[in-house]
Amino acid sequence: MATETINVLGRARTAVIVAFVVHGLLSTAWVARIPQIKDDLGLSEGALGLALLGAPVGVVVAVRFARWTVARWGSRATTVAAGLTGAAALVPLGLSWNLGALAASLVLLGGSLGLMDVAMNAQGVAIERGYDRPLMSGLHGAYSIGTLAAALAGSGAAHLGVPVPVHLGGMAAVLAAALLLGCRALLDRSADADPVPAAVPPPDGPPDGAAAGARALPRARSVRWTLAMLGTIGLCSFVGEGAAADWSAVYLREGLHTGAGTAGLAFAGFSVAMAAGRLAGDRVVARFGPVPVLRAGSLIAALGLGLGLAAGHPAAAVAGFTLFGLGVAPVAPVTFSAAGNLPGVPAAAGISRVTAVGYLGLLGGPPVIGFVAQGVGLAWALAVPVALAGTIAVIAGAVAAAHR
Repeated sequence: MATETINVLGRARTAVIVAFVVHGLLSTAWVARIPQIKDDLGLSEGALGLALLGAPVGVVVAVRFARWTVARWGSRATTVAAGLTGAAALVPLGLSWNLGALAASLVLLGGSLGLMDVAMNAQGVAIERGYDRPLMSGLHGAYSIGTLAAALAGSGAAHLGVPVPVHLGGMAAVLAAALLLGCRALLDRSADADPVPAAVPPPDGPPDGAAAGARALPRARSVRWTLAMLGTIGLCSFVGEGAAADWSAVYLREGLHTGAGTAGLAFAGFSVAMAAGRLAGDRVVARFGPVPVLRAGSLIAALGLGLGLAAGHPAAAVAGFTLFGLGVAPVAPVTFSAAGNLPGVPAAAGISRVTAVGYLGLLGGPPVIGFVAQGVGLAWALAVPVALAGTIAVIAGAVAAAHR
């Protein structure tokens, strides 16, 4: 690899790490201030829940259009523009004066995050191709670091009594500056091109139209099937992530009758294990391959959480959620990398399809677990992500399609 190419890729890698950290910061910048926003606007639990639907609605809509946006303007421009829009959305979010203003701000924030998610992952895939070794897990680890940093900053601001508009306005300015200064070295539009054509003519000349069409049809079906399987893997993983975020503390607090401080340890263990697993994931994937890593990780997740729930003890439950986070840590990076490297499929198109299905799990999984818990109890309902983790182990071979 030429020195100039190495330098370009090195700068681009740093730039995309900045983008992932900013995305994590944007995702959770306001979360610690939700109680104060609820009180300031005088919202009931139901009204707040209605407003919170704004972000997922924005994400789902944006992800559906992301591939066309990236095709039109490129992943570099889309990453920066979506990030700046998301940062700007924090300002009206902090200044929200009623339910409608809060919901509208969250729609804008969610849409920006969804669009940025697809574009920055497309950049990550392009840089990973340049290095010819796994990098996506480390990038998603940078995102996890961003979410943790935002949660700590928000908690600190709330503890010090910093007004919500000042806190979120300051975050908006810092994040906008980070994007403008830190993401200038992202790869240009040529990186968005698919490096592997959909069909390669045979050595003795181009095929006739009928023969090409005959080969293209099964190939298209195979690509659609692979994308469906990758989306299913993402959905299975994201259901578990949503369940850990929304239900782990409730399970310990109400199901195992722990104190509030102990209940929070389950999600803390999950988050730290996921961040650590992603930061180390690239080396593990490079050594063992994506399919064995996905299978081993999903089995660790299923067995860890399953045994933790079966034990019915707070320490076992915390350990179970921690192992679950470690096990699912490589799933999203490996799956997004596979979707972005499918032959004949532009990276943004593959990633957007898989992301759209995956987000259904992240957004719809926790409510489904709540409905199941009403009938059979929360401990049994949390067996849903256990079963889905086992499903990942069965269909993990789908990620191999990007490496044939």
